[in-house]
Amino acid sequence: MTTSTHPHKRADHKRRNLIIKIISISIVLIVALGIAGVIHVARIAKNLPDPQKSGSWQMQESTKLYDRTGEILLYEVNAQGKRTVIPFDQIPTNAKNATVSIEDAGFYSHSAIDLIGIFRAVFINLMSGEITQGASTITQQLAKNAFLTPERTYARKINEIILAFWIERYYSKDEILNLYLNQIAYGAGANGIEAGSQTYFGKSAKDLTLLEATTLAAIIQRPSYYSPWGSHKADLIKRKDRVLEEMYAAGHISQKQRDDNLKISPRFLEQSIGSIKAPHFSMAVRDYLLNKYGEDVINKGGLKVITTLDYNLQQVAERVVKEGAANNAELYKGHNASLVAQDTKTGQILSLVGSADYFDETIDGNFNVAIQGLRQPGSSIKPFAYMTAFQKGYTPETILFDVSTEFDTSGTVSYRPENYDHTYRGPINLRDSLAQSINVTAVKALYLAGLDDTIKNAFDFGLSTLTDPKRYGLSFVLGGGEIRLFDMVGAYSVLAQDGIKHQQSLILSVEDARGNLLEKYLDRSTQVIEAQYPRMINDVLSDPEARRPLFQNSFDLTVFPDRDIALKTGTTNDYRDAWVFGYTPSLVVGVWAGNNDNTPMQRSGGSILAAVPIWNGFMAEALLTQPTETFTRPEPVSVAKPMFDGNYLSNGEIHSILHYVDRADPTGSIPGNPSQDPQYPLWEAPVRTWAINNG
Repeated sequence: MTTSTHPHKRADHKRRNLIIKIISISIVLIVALGIAGVIHVARIAKNLPDPQKSGSWQMQESTKLYDRTGEILLYEVNAQGKRTVIPFDQIPTNAKNATVSIEDAGFYSHSAIDLIGIFRAVFINLMSGEITQGASTITQQLAKNAFLTPERTYARKINEIILAFWIERYYSKDEILNLYLNQIAYGAGANGIEAGSQTYFGKSAKDLTLLEATTLAAIIQRPSYYSPWGSHKADLIKRKDRVLEEMYAAGHISQKQRDDNLKISPRFLEQSIGSIKAPHFSMAVRDYLLNKYGEDVINKGGLKVITTLDYNLQQVAERVVKEGAANNAELYKGHNASLVAQDTKTGQILSLVGSADYFDETIDGNFNVAIQGLRQPGSSIKPFAYMTAFQKGYTPETILFDVSTEFDTSGTVSYRPENYDHTYRGPINLRDSLAQSINVTAVKALYLAGLDDTIKNAFDFGLSTLTDPKRYGLSFVLGGGEIRLFDMVGAYSVLAQDGIKHQQSLILSVEDARGNLLEKYLDRSTQVIEAQYPRMINDVLSDPEARRPLFQNSFDLTVFPDRDIALKTGTTNDYRDAWVFGYTPSLVVGVWAGNNDNTPMQRSGGSILAAVPIWNGFMAEALLTQPTETFTRPEPVSVAKPMFDGNYLSNGEIHSILHYVDRADPTGSIPGNPSQDPQYPLWEAPVRTWAINNG
């Protein structure tokens, strides 16, 4: 008799064997990984500094910004040397509680690390694909700041955690907090709470008020960004208010203490002038580094940054801007000014002055008008409309009629622009119209060129704030949009370079503390428009006789002997903004004058009197080191119609240009029914009236 095993029993036996194998292999793997992990951690720990040895506590190495020669130190970011160690009992309780509340609320209850915070940060970092979120406890921050390099990697995070456990093994929580508060950076070269208190408030840390203590605690996270002397003061106050809310929630302060200190700012000392050269330029470079490398790297990474700044030109720029603004304040009630100079062939910024005085709070001096200010450009935007018209087939000799004209805006209110001198000139070619900044014919030129195409060209040239053509109408050509001085200088540089756009740059090179090159200037250039059309604009704007009627007694300020100088001005309504952009083939200089609060200057405080003298003062010295060059002249243009060649008579009749030109095809056939253009009757009637009155 034979016996057989039931098939179900055989299957159960196989499953048990498989499970046993899996469990055995898993145990072996776990043990192996554990041993490997212990060996790896031991290897790492062997090379880490000993937190018990005072010599292991390393100081932060500052980032240094230099001029283009690499010899003149402009600014030292978080310069070391401001540090006074004070005992724990001299640090106010409010300062301790404020710091713990905002930086590590569970500091006194958890161990060296915050596991929940770490898991949250790991999840966010994995989802984003990069390390963007941290969960460092105060102990970890102390380990990182005192012992480790600032790169953001998982290997460094492991080192940080190991050191944090060692620190907590040897030091009490109060000792750790004391080390932290004496070591942490508060910006402006202030390391430790005593230096921070002295730097910003001129007092010892033991005398800090609740308002001051919470403000210092707010700065810790991003000391450069939250600097009381920077352009993010409102964000600093918001974070200070968050500190107060956290302290109240933790029971450290009363509701009245919280409410009394919300939404207000302490009184800060003025920033030391001697600690920074070319302040607006230096702060712009610092902001760039912040965005690219982060707070830790620029505050403690010891970067060496060679900038594009020509310090000799910068000194000239600061002087002429300060003197010009003082003169404007006395004559026109215009208290501020700004200047940017750019090498047209490289895009490198040679000089940048963001205000008349960085340290003058009465004019909001630390606000960088050149980069941060959005202002209406006035007539300085006109060249881009004329260039677009040239692109469509019109020529500098094309005749338009400067007569009082109403424009159809397809709205309930018609638009009737006026010229700056309230007079009209009759037939005028586009050359003289642009050079003399005639408003009526500029609006006509924009209509012929097309608003959308004009804005696209301006955007391609670098006016990045002009993103939505639907926001603008025909008044755009008279300054209806908002631009930045920095961007406009870049756009005029594209004109100077015959349509080649060089990416603007503030930096030549960046090295880390070990001399490794992190970045180097590279000329990134593109041809954004055919060279012929910028050359036509340059030919007009560099024609001194064409602009003479506009400048009259100030004409001499716009010319330099044996120099080819192109120039365009702009003034906004009520004299709120005065502009000038003047350039050679190698150098473009833009100047703005006005008031930061947008209050108007007194009448006559326009571009010719308020901005051009500043520009002239700078150019007079800048040209001493510039080559003598001439603009490349445009190719001769074969005209399609008599009006494009300076004629406005046809068969003895006088008509507006819309009688001869179809906007959709300017060089094509004469329109069979010009009245289909909505502007035609509005342009035609005043031209016919002019013809009758002038025989």
